[in-house]
Amino acid sequence: MKRIGLMIILIGAGFFAQSQEPKKGLEKVLGEQRLPEVSLNNVDGKRINVSDYGKSGKVTVLSFWATWCIPCKKELTNVSELYEEWQKKYNVQVVAVSIDDSRSAGKVKPYVESQRWTYEVLLDMNQDLKRALNIQSVPFTVVVDATGKIISTHSGYVEGDEFVLEEELQKLGAASK
Repeated sequence: MKRIGLMIILIGAGFFAQSQEPKKGLEKVLGEQRLPEVSLNNVDGKRINVSDYGKSGKVTVLSFWATWCIPCKKELTNVSELYEEWQKKYNVQVVAVSIDDSRSAGKVKPYVESQRWTYEVLLDMNQDLKRALNIQSVPFTVVVDATGKIISTHSGYVEGDEFVLEEELQKLGAASK
Protein backbone atom coordinates (compact mmCIF):
# COMPACT_ATOMS: atom_id res chain seq x y z
CA MET A 1 0.00 0.00 0.00
CA LYS A 2 2.87 2.37 0.82
CA ARG A 3 4.38 1.66 -2.60
CA ILE A 4 1.17 2.67 -4.37
CA GLY A 5 0.99 5.89 -2.36
CA LEU A 6 4.62 6.69 -3.16
CA MET A 7 4.04 5.99 -6.86
CA ILE A 8 1.04 8.33 -6.90
CA ILE A 9 3.09 11.08 -5.27
CA LEU A 10 5.95 10.63 -7.75
CA ILE A 11 3.61 10.62 -10.75
CA GLY A 12 1.85 13.74 -9.44
CA ALA A 13 5.20 15.46 -8.93
CA GLY A 14 6.17 14.57 -12.50
CA PHE A 15 2.99 16.11 -13.87
CA PHE A 16 3.48 19.22 -11.73
CA ALA A 17 7.10 19.63 -12.87
CA GLN A 18 6.05 19.17 -16.48
CA SER A 19 3.32 21.81 -16.21
CA GLN A 20 5.83 24.35 -14.90
CA GLU A 21 7.93 24.22 -18.07
CA PRO A 22 7.46 27.00 -20.65
CA LYS A 23 5.31 26.22 -23.67
CA LYS A 24 7.34 24.39 -26.28
CA GLY A 25 8.47 26.71 -29.06
CA LEU A 26 8.19 29.95 -27.12
CA GLU A 27 11.43 31.82 -26.69
CA LYS A 28 12.18 32.55 -23.03
CA VAL A 29 14.05 35.80 -22.48
CA LEU A 30 14.73 36.76 -18.89
CA GLY A 31 11.75 34.67 -17.82
CA GLU A 32 9.44 36.26 -20.42
CA GLN A 33 7.73 34.47 -23.26
CA ARG A 34 8.22 35.97 -26.70
CA LEU A 35 7.15 35.12 -30.22
CA PRO A 36 9.08 32.25 -31.82
CA GLU A 37 11.31 32.49 -34.87
CA VAL A 38 8.79 31.14 -37.38
CA SER A 39 8.52 32.43 -40.95
CA LEU A 40 5.19 32.42 -42.76
CA ASN A 41 3.92 33.84 -46.03
CA ASN A 42 1.37 36.62 -46.05
CA VAL A 43 -1.53 36.44 -48.52
CA ASP A 44 0.60 38.22 -51.14
CA GLY A 45 3.39 35.63 -50.87
CA LYS A 46 5.84 37.78 -48.89
CA ARG A 47 7.82 35.85 -46.24
CA ILE A 48 7.43 37.28 -42.71
CA ASN A 49 9.34 36.27 -39.57
CA VAL A 50 6.70 36.32 -36.83
CA SER A 51 9.23 37.25 -34.14
CA ASP A 52 9.68 40.62 -35.90
CA TYR A 53 6.23 41.68 -34.71
CA GLY A 54 7.60 41.60 -31.18
CA LYS A 55 10.34 44.03 -32.22
CA SER A 56 8.07 46.59 -33.92
CA GLY A 57 7.52 48.82 -30.88
CA LYS A 58 3.77 48.32 -31.26
CA VAL A 59 1.30 46.24 -29.30
CA THR A 60 0.52 43.24 -31.49
CA VAL A 61 -2.61 41.13 -31.48
CA LEU A 62 -2.26 37.80 -33.26
CA SER A 63 -5.66 36.34 -34.06
CA PHE A 64 -5.63 32.71 -35.19
CA TRP A 65 -8.54 31.79 -37.43
CA ALA A 66 -9.70 29.69 -40.39
CA THR A 67 -12.14 30.21 -43.25
CA TRP A 68 -14.30 27.34 -41.93
CA CYS A 69 -14.48 28.84 -38.40
CA ILE A 70 -17.64 30.96 -37.99
CA PRO A 71 -16.68 32.46 -34.56
CA CYS A 72 -13.20 33.32 -35.91
CA LYS A 73 -14.63 35.26 -38.83
CA LYS A 74 -17.16 37.03 -36.60
CA GLU A 75 -14.39 38.07 -34.19
CA LEU A 76 -12.15 39.44 -36.93
CA THR A 77 -15.05 41.29 -38.53
CA ASN A 78 -16.01 42.89 -35.20
CA VAL A 79 -12.39 43.82 -34.47
CA SER A 80 -12.14 45.27 -37.99
CA GLU A 81 -14.82 47.82 -37.10
CA LEU A 82 -12.67 49.05 -34.18
CA TYR A 83 -9.23 48.58 -35.73
CA GLU A 84 -8.61 52.06 -37.14
CA GLU A 85 -9.48 53.64 -33.80
CA TRP A 86 -7.28 51.13 -31.95
CA GLN A 87 -4.33 51.94 -34.19
CA LYS A 88 -4.59 55.63 -33.28
CA LYS A 89 -5.37 55.20 -29.58
CA TYR A 90 -3.20 52.22 -28.62
CA ASN A 91 -0.47 51.94 -31.29
CA VAL A 92 -1.67 48.42 -32.06
CA GLN A 93 -1.30 46.13 -35.05
CA VAL A 94 -3.57 43.16 -35.63
CA VAL A 95 -2.22 40.15 -37.49
CA ALA A 96 -4.73 37.52 -38.60
CA VAL A 97 -3.07 34.10 -38.82
CA SER A 98 -5.01 31.64 -40.97
CA ILE A 99 -4.52 27.97 -40.12
CA ASP A 100 -6.25 26.84 -43.32
CA ASP A 101 -4.37 23.93 -44.89
CA SER A 102 -3.18 23.78 -48.50
CA ARG A 103 -6.62 22.60 -49.70
CA SER A 104 -8.48 25.63 -48.31
CA ALA A 105 -5.74 28.29 -48.20
CA GLY A 106 -6.79 29.52 -51.64
CA LYS A 107 -10.02 30.80 -50.05
CA VAL A 108 -8.20 33.06 -47.57
CA LYS A 109 -7.20 36.01 -49.76
CA PRO A 110 -10.57 36.32 -51.56
CA TYR A 111 -12.36 36.14 -48.21
CA VAL A 112 -10.11 38.78 -46.62
CA GLU A 113 -10.58 41.07 -49.62
CA SER A 114 -14.37 40.61 -49.56
CA GLN A 115 -14.39 41.61 -45.88
CA ARG A 116 -12.04 44.56 -46.51
CA TRP A 117 -9.91 43.62 -43.51
CA THR A 118 -6.88 45.90 -43.34
CA TYR A 119 -4.84 43.57 -41.14
CA GLU A 120 -1.73 41.74 -42.18
CA VAL A 121 -2.90 38.19 -42.91
CA LEU A 122 -0.45 35.30 -42.62
CA LEU A 123 -0.87 31.73 -43.82
CA ASP A 124 0.11 29.02 -41.33
CA MET A 125 -0.74 26.14 -43.67
CA ASN A 126 1.55 23.64 -41.93
CA GLN A 127 0.48 24.99 -38.52
CA ASP A 128 4.11 25.67 -37.53
CA LEU A 129 3.26 28.81 -35.55
CA LYS A 130 0.15 27.22 -34.08
CA ARG A 131 2.26 24.32 -32.79
CA ALA A 132 5.09 26.57 -31.59
CA LEU A 133 2.63 28.54 -29.47
CA ASN A 134 0.90 25.34 -28.29
CA ILE A 135 -2.48 26.45 -29.61
CA GLN A 136 -5.11 23.73 -29.51
CA SER A 137 -8.04 25.32 -31.36
CA VAL A 138 -9.29 28.49 -33.05
CA PRO A 139 -10.27 31.20 -32.52
CA PHE A 140 -7.23 31.98 -30.40
CA THR A 141 -5.77 35.39 -29.57
CA VAL A 142 -2.24 36.27 -28.45
CA VAL A 143 -1.44 39.78 -27.17
CA VAL A 144 2.18 40.95 -27.35
CA ASP A 145 3.24 44.23 -25.70
CA ALA A 146 5.38 46.90 -27.36
CA THR A 147 8.56 45.29 -25.97
CA GLY A 148 7.75 41.91 -27.51
CA LYS A 149 6.58 40.13 -24.35
CA ILE A 150 3.54 37.86 -24.65
CA ILE A 151 1.10 39.40 -22.20
CA SER A 152 -1.96 37.20 -22.59
CA THR A 153 -3.72 34.54 -24.61
CA HIS A 154 -7.41 33.85 -25.05
CA SER A 155 -9.19 30.85 -26.55
CA GLY A 156 -12.64 31.07 -28.12
CA TYR A 157 -14.89 33.97 -28.99
CA VAL A 158 -18.24 35.25 -27.82
CA GLU A 159 -19.86 38.47 -28.97
CA GLY A 160 -18.31 41.36 -27.02
CA ASP A 161 -14.86 39.79 -26.46
CA GLU A 162 -13.45 42.57 -28.65
CA PHE A 163 -14.35 45.07 -25.91
CA VAL A 164 -12.55 42.97 -23.30
CA LEU A 165 -9.55 42.99 -25.65
CA GLU A 166 -9.84 46.76 -25.96
CA GLU A 167 -9.73 47.11 -22.16
CA GLU A 168 -6.47 45.15 -22.20
CA LEU A 169 -5.11 47.39 -24.95
CA GLN A 170 -6.06 50.45 -22.87
CA LYS A 171 -4.10 49.07 -19.89
CA LEU A 172 -1.08 48.37 -22.10
CA GLY A 173 -1.31 51.90 -23.56
CA ALA A 174 -1.48 53.45 -20.09
CA ALA A 175 1.44 51.32 -18.89
CA SER A 176 3.65 52.44 -21.76
CA LYS A 177 3.11 56.17 -21.05
